[in-house]
Amino acid sequence: MKPIVLALALAFAAPIMAEEISYPDLPPPAQAEAAISRSITVLTAESGIKFEQSNRRRWSSGNYEFNVRAGSAQRRIASTGQALKEWDVAIERPVRLPNKMLIDQEIGAEGVQRAEFTLGDARHEAGRLLLRLWFTWQREQAQVAQWQQQELTLQRLAAMTEKRVKAGDAPKMEHNQALAAAAQAGVSRRQALMRAQLAANEIVRQFPGLELPENVPRSTPQAIQNDFTYWKDQVFQHNHELGMVRSDRHLQQLLAQRSRADRIPDPTVGMRYSSEMAGNEKVTGVYVSVPLSFGLRSAQAEGMQHQAEIATNREAFVQRRLEGDVYATHTQAVSSFTTWQQAADAGNSIRQNAELVARAYALGESSLSDTLTARRIALESTLAEATAQLDANEARYRLLLDAHQLWPLDSDEDVTHDHY
Repeated sequence: MKPIVLALALAFAAPIMAEEISYPDLPPPAQAEAAISRSITVLTAESGIKFEQSNRRRWSSGNYEFNVRAGSAQRRIASTGQALKEWDVAIERPVRLPNKMLIDQEIGAEGVQRAEFTLGDARHEAGRLLLRLWFTWQREQAQVAQWQQQELTLQRLAAMTEKRVKAGDAPKMEHNQALAAAAQAGVSRRQALMRAQLAANEIVRQFPGLELPENVPRSTPQAIQNDFTYWKDQVFQHNHELGMVRSDRHLQQLLAQRSRADRIPDPTVGMRYSSEMAGNEKVTGVYVSVPLSFGLRSAQAEGMQHQAEIATNREAFVQRRLEGDVYATHTQAVSSFTTWQQAADAGNSIRQNAELVARAYALGESSLSDTLTARRIALESTLAEATAQLDANEARYRLLLDAHQLWPLDSDEDVTHDHY
């Protein structure tokens, strides 16, 4: 029974485990999402949504308020010289026309929609920053590991050379050369360690609370599946920046429509009560006032229409730029995988050659200079391979991130921009 129970438990846990180990060389999804959510730009964008929600209520209620007027006067009758006190009071309020009220409600809702796209874009940019800083740190960590291995190898070579010097098989100069090479490797290791510490500090500074593991497993790069058209569709379907400019274009069109509607002024309706002739006459009435415009409202409507045209051109510009960005990201991901394959093949051959040269030196069939040169070339190829491997993984993750297939970047992954 125990094997069956264990199999069932693993089967139910498989989706959760797959989510956790899908990208072992990246921060766990929960930590990445928490770090992105605590980013300053994301918190600012969240405040922007709250501001636009308040702004939506303002657009719905309108800018008009009740206005109370009161005044007093004294009437003097010339024939009798009698002075009569009079006073009046009125309450009035401009009335927003129904078509303007509907447009204002759309403007408020569109402002919230644009703010939501801004939040999504902020989360996306924070994810890009996290990915870039993470792999910068990983490159420095790879440098530390390789220089540490090089230092140990050269120290063993120096110990071997010392034995040969004592045995009279090698001059003292070779021992000094081996010690100098090991010391130089130690200097490079410490420099790489300093850069790794700075890179780690930058991640923690930008994303407080993100835990950095001591060792990050290396993932074998994977080839990019599907063609450019697929990735372009995926990126455009979820791109928040494109949603922002489309929402802004729609908002500017609504503002232009609102400005055209303002060519017909809103009337002001009021009620008035007055006491005249020392209270002998009581007057109650209503009144309507309408402002008369001589070109101002038309000029404003024309200006807002130009603003809408500018927003339309900005949308076209962003769309073209995004097409170029997606093409560059996809091309880089495909090319980086091929580069890593070539670097891995070259690194294996060069390291095998370095081992053969080292054995030849141990047998007295090769010089120390050739051995040190072979070790240096092997180190350079190993570093190039490690860098190519990290570059390939980062480029692939960047493509997945832009297509919303890496980390959760918003609460609704099915958001599209078709309604624009």
